[in-house]
Formats: sequence, structure tokens, C-alpha cells
Amino acid sequence: MHAPGIWGILVVAVVVILLFGRGKISGMMGEVASGIKAFQRGMKDDEKPVERVATTSDVDAREPEKKDV
Repeated sequence: MHAPGIWGILVVAVVVILLFGRGKISGMMGEVASGIKAFQRGMKDDEKPVERVATTSDVDAREPEKKDV
């Protein structure tokens, strides 16, 4: 198989534009861009250090408190 030529690419582009229209294509590209930005913001949030939460094993491992009697 060979790679499509310039005419094949143009035909596919015209068919896509006819099926979806310019408005839908630009809307989809905007949604893709906002999804990429949201993904990048999420990746930045993951880099923040996570604070440690005490588990029950941590609580059980501590020495019991001494009470004054």
C-alpha cells in the first residue's frame, strides 16, 4: 500500500467539511483544547505533596497514654 497523494487528502478533507460543517469542526477543536488544558491543570495538581493521614495501624502503634491516678 502507498501513502495517499495530495488529491486523496483533499477529497477526504472536503468530505469531512461537508459532513460536519465548519462550525462543528471548530467547536470540536475548542473542546479538545479545553480538555488538554484541564489535563495539564490536573497534572500540575498531582505534583503537590500529599499530606499523610494517620491510619489505624499508626494509631495502634503509639504508646498508650499514661493517666495520673
